[in-house]
Amino acid sequence: MQKNLLLLFIFLTISFQSSIAQEITYTLVKNISYIPESETSEYANERCKLDLYYPENTTDFVTVVWFHGGGLTGGEKSIPATLKEKGIAVVAVNYRLSPKVKSPVYIEDAAAAVAWTFNNIEKYGGSKEKIVVSGHSAGGYLSSMIGLDKHYLAKFNVDADDIALLVPFSGHTITHFTVRKERGIEGTQPVVDELAPLYFVRADAPPLVLITGDRELEMLGRYEENAYMYRMMKVAGHQHTKLLELDGFDHGGMASPALELLLKEIKPLKKQ
Repeated sequence: MQKNLLLLFIFLTISFQSSIAQEITYTLVKNISYIPESETSEYANERCKLDLYYPENTTDFVTVVWFHGGGLTGGEKSIPATLKEKGIAVVAVNYRLSPKVKSPVYIEDAAAAVAWTFNNIEKYGGSKEKIVVSGHSAGGYLSSMIGLDKHYLAKFNVDADDIALLVPFSGHTITHFTVRKERGIEGTQPVVDELAPLYFVRADAPPLVLITGDRELEMLGRYEENAYMYRMMKVAGHQHTKLLELDGFDHGGMASPALELLLKEIKPLKKQ
């Protein structure tokens, strides 16, 4: 009897120690510059920074590159609390803003940050085959632009099709209203040109998950823009486009439940 109890105690001790050893710990590295020093200016030095939050005692993890919202005129990088301690890395990006810069500078910054992730995430234990690009509002627009218009990442010798998953939250699919404002075009005047994700619908794009708030509560036609994007990607022959509408949530409020959907969408990547 005593021998059995001793064996049980040893087994439980080893199991407990094993569970402690397997507990994932996380590190946050702040304000990493993601553009070459030769291209920096005072404003670039201020804004072209990213924060990297990653699990330090595991490998081959998924990384979410996260672009903040703010209409391309404001906002600050942050690690969404919902994405913390989920066994994934998060790269939170600042980028230059209008009116200090004009289009397409903020798109180019977004591409540079994604390229930095492809070139560096393996140094921290992550997989460059499991990079997800996402963001809310203006961040969703940036995600779609660099994922669909391949020339932005090609500048850094990165193929946009190597992005594992694009998940824009309530992003413009027509030309962004700030881009239109820079040109003197009213926000109620829709434009689809080379600065619109819709302009670049294609069959061979990365898997795309479009998430919006309630169509009756969203900003000016944002759901309908994304619904048209969904339809045109299907027409173009893209096999992996999904459209999710969050009933009852407006443009700002949809971000929180959308983060839960993002985690659900990346689960298959975590198992690979």
